[in-house]
Amino acid sequence: MNTEEQPISGGRYIRDHYSEFIYESYEINSDANGLHVKYVYRLGQHVFEPTVDIPISDMRYKWAKPEVLNNLFFNFGIANAINYYKLSLAPKFTIKCGELDAAQKEFFKKLFYNGLGELMYRNDMLMPYDEFMTIDAPEPAEQKKLFFDNDFHGNLITVGGGKDSVVTLEALASMHNDNLCMQFNRDLYPENRAALDCIRLAGYSLSQICDFNLTIDKKLLELNEQGFYNGHVPFSGMLAFACTIIAYLNNLEYIVVSNEASANEGNIANTTINHQYSKSYEFEHDFETYLQTYLCDKIHYFSLLRCMNEFQIVQKFVKFPSYLNIFRSCNVGTKTNSWCGHCAKCLYVYIMLYPFIDKEKLIGIFGRDLLDDMTLGQVFYSLINPDITKPFECVGTRDEINYALRLAISTYGAAPLPQLLEWYRQNVNYTPSDVANYFNPEHNIPEQYLKALLAL
Repeated sequence: MNTEEQPISGGRYIRDHYSEFIYESYEINSDANGLHVKYVYRLGQHVFEPTVDIPISDMRYKWAKPEVLNNLFFNFGIANAINYYKLSLAPKFTIKCGELDAAQKEFFKKLFYNGLGELMYRNDMLMPYDEFMTIDAPEPAEQKKLFFDNDFHGNLITVGGGKDSVVTLEALASMHNDNLCMQFNRDLYPENRAALDCIRLAGYSLSQICDFNLTIDKKLLELNEQGFYNGHVPFSGMLAFACTIIAYLNNLEYIVVSNEASANEGNIANTTINHQYSKSYEFEHDFETYLQTYLCDKIHYFSLLRCMNEFQIVQKFVKFPSYLNIFRSCNVGTKTNSWCGHCAKCLYVYIMLYPFIDKEKLIGIFGRDLLDDMTLGQVFYSLINPDITKPFECVGTRDEINYALRLAISTYGAAPLPQLLEWYRQNVNYTPSDVANYFNPEHNIPEQYLKALLAL
């Protein structure tokens, strides 16, 4: 039997057998409907051809320099490749359509390694950094300096439909005329309405929304079903490159994301495994450096919420109750624009809102009292206990969750408590830090933006 046709048996076999992943090419075209890019990746006999479509008028990109667009889309292609590279975790990543210097190779290796930490852990494929992969790409003979003649001004706000991006939208409301909103895959997945609903409630028209539509090659899903490695990828890292393209096309100075200090906390004690690695300050710092050095030094990338924790963000979010019925954070319910009510993310958001929102209102949002559902007991325990694996979801720290639970008990202690909260009151002796008065000095927030956030 041809070795390329051998069945997948899992374990190390996939990495050993499919030992080279190739970023073969990318092709950029434009027409009256916008920009269109096709990528080609190879893994053994498997070829993947995902596409990017940016529906944008000629007036908004006709001045763009071809060499800049080529560089931006080339780099996005590396970040996007992680979706396909993860299938085998190949020890060699070959790039045939562009050049990278040593620092660039190190940047991408670090992003792939840390961004795939959860996937490697879940697939029993943890390995030392030095053994992870090498990136084979020709090095440039000299550093190419790109020059930008246009003035860059204004903000690109990424909106996912959760409470965090709502706080950013409201904090920057005074800059409304200088803002554009970024919604990923709006045209491809119209059923995911939360982001668009939040953008429109914040007062933005459709003409103020920038789209970036990325297809996934169906062969990826087929190989997942056959037993190739599958799992979480650093989506926010890929999104940072996509936002840079949109910011460049629209002469925007700042890419404003909504990642909080809590994202710095990992999931497993004494390891670097962090479901939210590409939302961490470490990635934010690394990407800003990469952006300034290799992409466009007129554009800056920062998280407006980096100085705050999740508890503080919730405190600001509840000041805008009109968003309560439309915001969504549940990954399971994305396709139906709903809260599934069974995952760690749903229970986490419910806990954080519980001290601040009328109970009947909260039940109306989530469908039932999640803290009265004992089938969620194990999920609940994993959220509060720092000695076990933290759920692989975008949730806050154990300190913040325990603080919110204790606040809920002090608020509703005189009334009968839901079962999980009553169990917590009787059995858990956890003294959290004062998360309500927290301030993280490790951030890149410009002074004007920080004042707008703190004044909210």
